[in-house]
Amino acid sequence: MVQQTAIAPESAQAEFRAELIDAGVLVATSVDGLYQRSATFESVVRGLERRISAEGGGRYEPLLYFPPVLPREVFIRSDYLRSFPDLTGSVDTFVGDDRDHADLLRALDNGEDWTQHLVPAEVMLCSAACHPLYPSLTGTLPAGGRQMEVQGFCFRHEPSVDPARMQVFRQHEFVAVGDPEHCIAHRDEWLERALEILSGLGLPVSKVVANDPFFGRAGRMLAANQRETTLKYEIVCPITSVESPTAITSGNYHIDHFGNPFAIRTTDGQTAHSACIGFGMERITLALLKTHGLDPHAWPSAVRAQLEI
Repeated sequence: MVQQTAIAPESAQAEFRAELIDAGVLVATSVDGLYQRSATFESVVRGLERRISAEGGGRYEPLLYFPPVLPREVFIRSDYLRSFPDLTGSVDTFVGDDRDHADLLRALDNGEDWTQHLVPAEVMLCSAACHPLYPSLTGTLPAGGRQMEVQGFCFRHEPSVDPARMQVFRQHEFVAVGDPEHCIAHRDEWLERALEILSGLGLPVSKVVANDPFFGRAGRMLAANQRETTLKYEIVCPITSVESPTAITSGNYHIDHFGNPFAIRTTDGQTAHSACIGFGMERITLALLKTHGLDPHAWPSAVRAQLEI
């Protein structure tokens, strides 16, 4: 039976957020879901990066760090807009002359919508850490496919009082591209490995079948199909609710969703499949802070040793 997840009470989310802000671990801004991170918070993220990356054991290509924006044409080819229009972030800029600038300033001073004087730039905010990777794989893969490690900032427009639902966050991913068997094995192996990593850090985690938050009526059908075919699993941890635990890591089998638009082929000429395991760096950090306390130096010695805190 598929686990049904209820929405966690906003009061518990707001209470945890207040604790983080009062302790100076996060600094609030005027926008829900957008925070400045303290050195304390970042020290945990850095420790997680080292711990997770070491688990790759040299089996992956050198780690790539991606910027928070990607080419607009890559974003379009990823097909993210079709399924998640409500989460996307477009970058707009000014390209006019002096007269256009004067019109923009007039709108600004009059309290009007000055953004009408901007036009879309050639970049979009990145929605998933692995999306910038696929254009570099166009063509024929080597025998056995490729295995890559990436990290990047992501943006999703879902403002919330829940500190675990940040609008800007980092994903650390291990990606496999090749034939279906290789990709499924990669995802399943990493799900078990991720459970070991996270439980070894003292987190009460479990694995559940999941689906992405597809938009609209058609999206509900896609979500049901994704669950039925078990394309996506999440590793969840109770941060603000035991009844509604938070996904802190996910394992996804994309089938040929990226192989097709980016023309990636296996050695036998078939469209390549792909799969990834994505560690949510901010969410894991928050899970650790909730589980062990807001002062990492007071955490259990075994946890501090793994994260080099």
